[in-house]
Amino acid sequence: MTTPAGSGTGFGSVSWWGLSPALDLQAESPPVDPDLREDAEHTTPELDVLLVGSVDGRHLLRTLARAALWPRRRLHFYVLENNLEAVARHMLIFSLALEEPEKMGLQERSETFLEVWGNALLRPQVAAFVRAQAKRLAHLVPEPDRLAEQLPWLSLGALKFRERDALEAVFRFWAGGEKGPEVFPMSRLWDSRLRHYLGSRYDARRGVSDWDLHMKLHDRGARVIHTREFRRWRDTGVAFELRDSSAYHVPNRTLASGRLLSHHGERVAARGYWGDIATGPFVAFGIEADDESLLRTSNGQPVKTASEITQHNVTELFREVAAWGRPRASQGHPEQVHGEGEGSPQRAVPSPEFFTVHFLPLSSAQTLHHKTCYKGRFQLLYVACGMVHLLSPDLGACVAPGGHLIVELARYLVDLRPEQLQGFSARVGELAQAAGFTPHTQTTPSMPSETFARFYKAGDSACLRRHASLQLVTPPPDVLVPPAVQSVTPPPDVLVPPVEAGNQPPEDPTQPSEGRTPPSEHLKLPSESRASLPEVQAVPPGTQTP
Repeated sequence: MTTPAGSGTGFGSVSWWGLSPALDLQAESPPVDPDLREDAEHTTPELDVLLVGSVDGRHLLRTLARAALWPRRRLHFYVLENNLEAVARHMLIFSLALEEPEKMGLQERSETFLEVWGNALLRPQVAAFVRAQAKRLAHLVPEPDRLAEQLPWLSLGALKFRERDALEAVFRFWAGGEKGPEVFPMSRLWDSRLRHYLGSRYDARRGVSDWDLHMKLHDRGARVIHTREFRRWRDTGVAFELRDSSAYHVPNRTLASGRLLSHHGERVAARGYWGDIATGPFVAFGIEADDESLLRTSNGQPVKTASEITQHNVTELFREVAAWGRPRASQGHPEQVHGEGEGSPQRAVPSPEFFTVHFLPLSSAQTLHHKTCYKGRFQLLYVACGMVHLLSPDLGACVAPGGHLIVELARYLVDLRPEQLQGFSARVGELAQAAGFTPHTQTTPSMPSETFARFYKAGDSACLRRHASLQLVTPPPDVLVPPAVQSVTPPPDVLVPPVEAGNQPPEDPTQPSEGRTPPSEHLKLPSESRASLPEVQAVPPGTQTP
């Protein structure tokens, strides 16, 4: 059986990496209140951001790396995911990004990040690092005092006790509590997943991958993705081959997740790979760059591949993160850290104590507004395309008047046709307006509307004045004019053979989530495009919006 184009099954039911470029969240948030700036000697302004389905922490890393360009603020990131494996990957990625330079060099750190984040198979030394970090985190999760002492930037206080126990179990699996590659045979799982996705086209899989790359991803703007690297990832799951290909043979356990499947009429728990096999991890860091020379073309072909651009961008991010707490020479940016004396030759880069990552319970999107501490708290709400179904008036009530909303659109998901992408964008506009948001009315080349939809929440006159001032200070966001087409975004049906129950078709998976957009500062895009999650189906006119 051939999987029909547009079914959305290639994305999977679990998101492991972003399908949109990383954003600087401070550039997307409302400006600091002038009254708070005047009183900043006594209090530090705060920025509260709620991210629903961000998955891989790319937005957080870019925001922290560029924090020195903005007035000093205390950053609070509230992260809501739909599975605990994504929470565990967040913790592992941040512990790696914040590793002391004396313990791990910059190049080693960036290469380790790329392999853990985007490769199905690891080198033995990287797998040993994952086991060591997982063992450490497994001991810290059940001990809040030690966790606060060693990872002061992390807060698990909002998670339920059973979620913390399950999180500890995830880390223990990564640490090798269950020995042997047969516990998670990644190569077999990847090939089995690919066979179900392609069906009768499996023997022509190279032609299918070339078609998806040249006729879809390239046409949507990701032209720097090279045929060779995309083919290799489609065949083996190895996106970033930094060493000889024979060095990659250890399964990446951080890409494992569990599901309940139906087997002979009974529900059976199975562990497998249920993630993306269609687009790949190249979009998040590999199609944009601050250094324009990386996007240069020769004879119509990019001189750098997406893997090379990704490695450069990640290395620069980690370089900025490593500079925290150390004075740095001013580069002449117009926005200096608040409190710096006039004529001072240096400015302080924010240290980790000025940001906190809070993880929220998995199914709390519709109940957050019931708690006083979250109602009207957030200045910025980010929703990934796989979590758009959670955008509702209840979630909108958590955003403060004058706050902003960013929704990732389905631009880089190769399974969606152009008309489905338009229907998805229209549906996003309807849901956002029903949740109390108004679309931005201007667009700029640096903020293409095909990748992100931007909205703001109208409030009192003071909030509206601040919003108007933001449009004068920063480039105005994209236009999103929702058409009169109603559509829904059901979770895709992913046919993946269970690991322990044979090749039985899985039950309906949970909806995937993930997304990302081009940073609003100093970024050059080759030509933006993007596709994401579930398939969009038309709804007859007159149907009530859910």
